[in-house]
Amino acid sequence: MSIHRSGIGMTSQRTRARMISRLRDQNIQDEVVLAAMNSALRHLFVEEAIASRAYDDVALPINFGQTISSPFIVARMSELLRAGSDLGKVLEIGTGCGYQTTILAQFVDEVYSVERIGSLLSRTRSRLRESRLNNVRLKHADGLHGLPEAAPFDGIIMTCATMHLPSALLSQLAIGGRMVYPKGSQEQYLCVIERNIQGYKETILDEVKFVPILSGIVKN
Repeated sequence: MSIHRSGIGMTSQRTRARMISRLRDQNIQDEVVLAAMNSALRHLFVEEAIASRAYDDVALPINFGQTISSPFIVARMSELLRAGSDLGKVLEIGTGCGYQTTILAQFVDEVYSVERIGSLLSRTRSRLRESRLNNVRLKHADGLHGLPEAAPFDGIIMTCATMHLPSALLSQLAIGGRMVYPKGSQEQYLCVIERNIQGYKETILDEVKFVPILSGIVKN
């Protein structure tokens, strides 16, 4: 996908500024997250046919049965993950189109992202290479297993819903770390898990809607 799309006004700073203003109205307060979203060209992460809707507050299809989350959900999850603190190393489960990855890369030292769909990952890898994000590591893998070779992580963000988190994934969260993920099946809620010396504490927050997490990998 070329970054030189001719486009109507969606490439303008004014369009992104309107999105940021709306996010502030929706009570997103983390200026670091807002700055990251202001600089990322969201319309480059969706198909050209629907690029005019890229900055609307909706989730959009990205093929392969996957979606790009709405700007509010991306901002909300990023704000919850950051919790006002700098992050050294973060694991993203579900690379998708790479938009959330790009946002994370602007305020995280190292971003590790896993995607189970090979064709989707290949397309996203090319897009992120064009963006020259040098602190992102992508891997074709089953997200339910996490990425033990790079653990522990200061933060883990999951962009697909699950009923139960595998213990193997939880164990990769560093003490003092946070995980943000959607929990549930028909009814889903955004959850934050914090790990301390005593164990794990889960907080259930907003109602959300995500595609479900699936096990295994898809080569094509």
